[in-house]
Amino acid sequence: MTSLSVETLAADAAEPITSAGNAQLGIAVLAGIAVIVLLITKFKVHAFLALTIGSLALGSFAGAAPAKTIASFTTGLGSTVAGVGVLIALGAILGKLLADSGGADQIVDTILARASGRAMPWAMVLIASIIGLPLFFEVGIVLLIPVVLLVAKRGNYSLMRIGIPALAGLSVMHGLIPPHPGPLVAIDALDANLGVTLALGVLVAIPTVIIAGPVFSRYAARWVDIEAPEKMIPQRPSEDLDRRPGFGATLATILLPVVLMLVKALVDIVVDDPEQGVQRVTDVIGSPLIALLAAVVVGMFTLGRAAGFSKDRLSVTVEKSLAPIAGVLLIVGAGGGFKQTLIDAGVGRMILDFSEDWSIPALLLGWLIAVAIRLATGSATVATISAAGLVAPLAADMSTTHAALLVLAVGAGSLFFSHVNDAGFWLVKEYFGMSVGQTVKTWSVMETIISVVSLVFVLLLSLIL
Repeated sequence: MTSLSVETLAADAAEPITSAGNAQLGIAVLAGIAVIVLLITKFKVHAFLALTIGSLALGSFAGAAPAKTIASFTTGLGSTVAGVGVLIALGAILGKLLADSGGADQIVDTILARASGRAMPWAMVLIASIIGLPLFFEVGIVLLIPVVLLVAKRGNYSLMRIGIPALAGLSVMHGLIPPHPGPLVAIDALDANLGVTLALGVLVAIPTVIIAGPVFSRYAARWVDIEAPEKMIPQRPSEDLDRRPGFGATLATILLPVVLMLVKALVDIVVDDPEQGVQRVTDVIGSPLIALLAAVVVGMFTLGRAAGFSKDRLSVTVEKSLAPIAGVLLIVGAGGGFKQTLIDAGVGRMILDFSEDWSIPALLLGWLIAVAIRLATGSATVATISAAGLVAPLAADMSTTHAALLVLAVGAGSLFFSHVNDAGFWLVKEYFGMSVGQTVKTWSVMETIISVVSLVFVLLLSLIL
């Protein structure tokens, strides 16, 4: 689910690396995905190598020059690691600080004390939805994963029973609710009203996240009954601590990046003038990188120093936090490389060409186009922006509410069935310690439920409003 700017998308739409026709491109996409799945599931090849080989296979089947395929893959890998890798690293440091200081224990103990077994999935979806409102999906994951894993382990819950509601809350916010980049660009492309879109988005999001989160998690926990992976669980501090951070200080540290990003989003809406001093400041402090970096720096005092850590102890904590995420970074980066190879081969344009002559209602058309691009490229943001651009002429004669609903329909389609070409797929797989098949049966199905259920509610609202 890596977020892309409009400028990046414009660059992606440049000259394709191959002159293959649509039929050959379709075969190449299927072949590339098949290579990845077979290598991982049958031959047990590491996902990083499988994604790399699959990208090269895709380029070969599409008739692209090897040098261009390699350039596309490395560009996608580099941009994904640059955009997501640093956030994952900062999140890992914050998570280790939470764990070693006893702050994570404090949060988990408080949650377990105040929420019963049946209420826990609902508590997780609420927390994830609130945190996910201003955050990119990847940032929300790295902030929530330590809490999810600890709650599952300490409370003896199925990981899916706790994890799916949290993922659903983050994903729904990412696809449907501004100020996430996809919905914001779609609002601009369709000339929709931001306030109306936000209000209708919340109406659609609430029942959707309930169905895809706490309700679906019951079935996901039966299909994939796994425990939290030990290597990813923030461990209790090895030494006995004389004290640990308070619940309020710990929660404030976790929510600091959320607040900073939310302030930026509100200022962008209210001020809407990049030259204003206030907006220039909030654009900096509210960027994901600076917001998470600020939380890490603050956490060294509110968590580390509060637990009595020395400077050397803090340095050791930071150093130990980075080693476990090396594999995750490579896999997520390779997923971004595969996605970029798809885009540069012209797969997105192929999908748009196929959709031009479809004679169906605008809301359903927007959803279907977004679904097709999402399946082909793996990027929810690319799917949203591309589909919104294609159906933009249809919004010219729409009412304010129906233009907003078209934005939501496109956003819903962009979440459909995340699979091996989506960096988010690999992020969830590695953090939760699942196989490819288990990730498909849980994460991919959950994403599909979100997409379909939100479309149903969008269509129902279109009949009422």
